[in-house]
Amino acid sequence: MKQWYESLFENYGEKYDNENFTQGMIGECDFIEKEINFNKLLKIIDIGCGTGRHSIELTKRGYKVTGIDLSESQLERAKEKAKAQNLQIDFQKHDARNLPFKNEFDLVIMLCEGAFPLMETDEMNNEILKNVAKSLKDPGKLIFTTLNGLFPLYHSVEEFCASTTEEGNMAYRSNTFDLMTFRDHNITTVEDDFGNEKKLECNERCYVPSEITWLLKTLGFKKINIYGAKLGAFSRNDKLTTEDIAEK
Repeated sequence: MKQWYESLFENYGEKYDNENFTQGMIGECDFIEKEINFNKLLKIIDIGCGTGRHSIELTKRGYKVTGIDLSESQLERAKEKAKAQNLQIDFQKHDARNLPFKNEFDLVIMLCEGAFPLMETDEMNNEILKNVAKSLKDPGKLIFTTLNGLFPLYHSVEEFCASTTEEGNMAYRSNTFDLMTFRDHNITTVEDDFGNEKKLECNERCYVPSEITWLLKTLGFKKINIYGAKLGAFSRNDKLTTEDIAEK
């Protein structure tokens, strides 16, 4: 039986690219470039690359990027977009919990919750981080976003999603936040590229900063910085607060 995140991304490439949460790619790539000092010799892997938004933009800027995703239809969309722009990008289908790479990349990016923290158990999410660590050279760098566990303690996730969703975008309803597991359960409604409506029972793990710090430290990461993740405007100046839906 397919998990909700597998069903969600089937035949959902074009519509995905029009979602509100995908519109910050230019600013996010600006941040990535600054973080690696514009060093175009570095090898980058984009985990949960989806339709290749960040992979394509970084390749256009002169970086060598490998994009991986679990969804065949999302990868097909990514390959079509890259081909239309005459870009050579290595897109591969892999499960982020079981990657074939070892000490190959200087930078891992994992943005917009493309893999972590969608898994159905904490152990599976941790497997993704283990595979990230294995894939990185030493020294290497990881830039990723995840859902901020502090936000739902003070706000309604459903109200936030409704306020930032435009007509035709993915809709979230019946959100319930479980204080024991820090998981947001909701009913997500989305129309795929063929006009078929899907209604999926979803759940995503929210993480508080101390959890992320501990998980990364156990995997050997030495320097860990956590900030608020504002769409399209990533910055080290944004101290994480309870107002941030996501953290990086």
